[in-house]
Amino acid sequence: MGAAETPTPEEDKVWLITGCSSGMGREFARAALTAGYRVVTTARNPSTLDEFIAEFPEQARAIELDVTQHEQVSAAFETTLEEFGRLDVLVNNAGYSYLSSIEEGDEAEVRALFETNFFGLLAMTRAVIPHMRERRSGQIIFNSSQAGLMSRPGTGYYSTTKYAVEALSEALVFELAPFNIKVTALEPGPFRTDWAGRSMRSSTSTIDDYTDTVHARIAFARNMGGAEAGDPKRAARTVVDLVRSEAPPPKLLLGQLVLDHYREKLQSIQSMLEEWESVTLSADFPAE
Repeated sequence: MGAAETPTPEEDKVWLITGCSSGMGREFARAALTAGYRVVTTARNPSTLDEFIAEFPEQARAIELDVTQHEQVSAAFETTLEEFGRLDVLVNNAGYSYLSSIEEGDEAEVRALFETNFFGLLAMTRAVIPHMRERRSGQIIFNSSQAGLMSRPGTGYYSTTKYAVEALSEALVFELAPFNIKVTALEPGPFRTDWAGRSMRSSTSTIDDYTDTVHARIAFARNMGGAEAGDPKRAARTVVDLVRSEAPPPKLLLGQLVLDHYREKLQSIQSMLEEWESVTLSADFPAE
């Protein structure tokens, strides 16, 4: 059984962030470096991270990482230890969107989506847990999505990957708490990133019956690009605050829209539970 270590001085923590080439991941990296942390930034094309090395030569490292390639996952963690001696914070950010009705979805695309959004994230998480558990210290942050809280027409497959992330995160909150490893899932609403652009894939198969529902919502999502309410820089500063918090929450919603919609969902669930409570209770053996 590992012994508890002296807590790492706040300003000396080491971060490893996946998916830093653009969007939220890039802002997470910049915010952490600006705050004075040492950060291993990653991307499938590490040359996209050159500006971090140029601006923060002592603090930043840039390495190649495709989270679907498990040998690269292991190498990313090992490189972090070689460069900085330990890992304090893992930010699992790498991921992308795939929009389609359930019927129209391409199986190969769906499996590829799971490989990145869930299985790649899982591999990265499992790679670092033994190190954090042995040190009795660490923090894991999952960049999930409002889609991990609510599933809507057209985002069913994407939501399914994020629901899996939420379930994983919830279990880890309890499993890792005895080892002083903190776990938080972020649920951003719409943010001004390339989620609706370069990072979005969609089905090439279309069925006319979905024109007014799924296809309309996909078109709305694409057209929203650049007008989203969420500010990635503000979200990144929130992640720095999470790392500085002594008691970070297991979930953190980001943005007014996701907060409003999730409250509506919770109210709907409460109403459903009350309406069907007698039927729910009738499934048990009668009380003696």
